Amino acid sequence: METILIVPGLRNSGPSHWQTWFESKLAGASRVEQADWERPCLVEWAARVREAIDSHGGQVWIIAHSFGCLAAVSAGLVRAERIRAALLVAPADPDRFGRAAELPQERLAFPSLVVASNNDPWVKPGVAEHWADVWGSSYQNIGDAGHINVDSGYGPWPQGLGFFRELRHEVLALPV
Repeated sequence: METILIVPGLRNSGPSHWQTWFESKLAGASRVEQADWERPCLVEWAARVREAIDSHGGQVWIIAHSFGCLAAVSAGLVRAERIRAALLVAPADPDRFGRAAELPQERLAFPSLVVASNNDPWVKPGVAEHWADVWGSSYQNIGDAGHINVDSGYGPWPQGLGFFRELRHEVLALPV
């Protein structure tokens, strides 16, 4: 069975969040837990993602949201060979947390897709697109979708599940 790591952002993803819905829909999905969901620390959160990667045999898929995207990218730069691909939804602007200097500014060694919106209060679309470019990620702007969370109307999110399945299909079709 494949391992899919769900990497939430600040305050975790509650029972109505699309990440929780994904967990119920995707076999092999498990959530990366943080010691303190109220205090995002890039170094500590990335360490938890690395620990989750290390605890599973073989490669993993990552589905991250908000600050979880920053933790996943940071972890991915030192565990790249263990990551099949990453879906990075509504990545938080690292400058809002004073963490841009801590965030590696290099291309990811695995396929990734950044999904963003026009009116996300946590990141302007140009900033999300900038980071997608830095990371070598594909970029998809889904319009006026806020932070792509429950407050923005994203509990069950079939379109997002479709993005993950499409990314997975593309990666599995790549020659080894």
